[in-house]
Amino acid sequence: MTPSSQGSGAPAPCALLVVGIGELATPRGDGPLGGAALGRVDRARGQAVACDGDRILAVGPEPELRARFAANEVLDASGGLVIPGLVDAHTHPVFLGTREGEFEQRIAGRSYVEIAAAGGGIRSSLRGVRGADEAALVAALLPRLDRFLALGTTTIEAKTGYGLTVADELKGLDVIAKADRHHAVDLVATCLGGHDVPPEFEGRASDWVEVVAKELWPAAASKATFADVFTESHVFGLDDSRRLMESARDVGLELRMHVDQLTALGGAQLAAELGARSADHLEHVTPEGIRALAERGVQPVLCPLVPLYLGESQEAPARAMVDAGLAPALSTDFNPGSCYCMSLFEVMSWGALRYGFSADEALTAATLNAAASLGLGSDRGSIEPGKRADLVITDLTSAAHLTYELGRSPVRAVVKDGRVAWRG
Repeated sequence: MTPSSQGSGAPAPCALLVVGIGELATPRGDGPLGGAALGRVDRARGQAVACDGDRILAVGPEPELRARFAANEVLDASGGLVIPGLVDAHTHPVFLGTREGEFEQRIAGRSYVEIAAAGGGIRSSLRGVRGADEAALVAALLPRLDRFLALGTTTIEAKTGYGLTVADELKGLDVIAKADRHHAVDLVATCLGGHDVPPEFEGRASDWVEVVAKELWPAAASKATFADVFTESHVFGLDDSRRLMESARDVGLELRMHVDQLTALGGAQLAAELGARSADHLEHVTPEGIRALAERGVQPVLCPLVPLYLGESQEAPARAMVDAGLAPALSTDFNPGSCYCMSLFEVMSWGALRYGFSADEALTAATLNAAASLGLGSDRGSIEPGKRADLVITDLTSAAHLTYELGRSPVRAVVKDGRVAWRG
């Protein structure tokens, strides 16, 4: 019980009161929701949300909260849908230069692996990061965060991976830290030292693995929360991936893994064996891989726009994962090569179209489950007292429109840490 609810005295002060909510839709709880629970979203009309500091004080009927609280600021949702701040659990936002030429090549029929083998793909982004100083990379990242915020995303997982030297990967982590300090969007840093084999180590992947294990991970441990690897036969196979992840875990980094995206290599089983926090992509995961993930409680982070962007026909078997009790998150995988999109609203719609997710399932996957995959489920991802006051005010009439409408941002305003951080 909050102090303001204990007596009938004067209204308690609060910084912000959100009123005029047509529908409030939110999952509940501190942990990931899988199986049938994925679609358990509370929907209520006529609610209000009181915020103070960076926390939610109370959620309840608007007349009740108006009587209980004297707000410094009142934000009118004008009858729109209010949802938790969106959480993007897989992005690659630290880069200079875009790769629209590769997009045109894929439209013409070339595959992702063919383009990479010709010097494109991840390696084509190395020049920009290696040639830029920290200030230039921060200057490029901040406008991207503006766009994330305007699209309702209040927390992102941010990967490095386009430097692929020890110095440049650490520079990328410093860029993430500086942007996090200067922008409303929260960034959770992942060191993706296992993104590709640097050109200097062509044909010597295992030598780069040892550099990462012995030099990069120890230096990155104080700057990042997670380590990551791209587990595919053309980059890092199972043995090299195991070495990378075990050595990262040894220095205190938690594990995220790109697995079974392009082939059924068995990366999901490896992620389960290692106890990774998340296994990402999974377009080619096998039933055995799904069972392994379920047995160890590893969360899938699914990127439904990526196969579309790459011209691939294979979809992640998301419904089979849910049926196995897994708790998927949805993400953009925003990056310059295989998905130049920052909108989780688009992703939720494609999660419905490609995976058969209901609107409620998609909302949970893009909020609470995504937050839980980052170890933040007790702090954000739902609209509940005590949680971080991250809210998205939309012009939608109900949560069903989250997946029904495609191609337009419905965001009217974004509340981040209890303050109105963006208005449309």
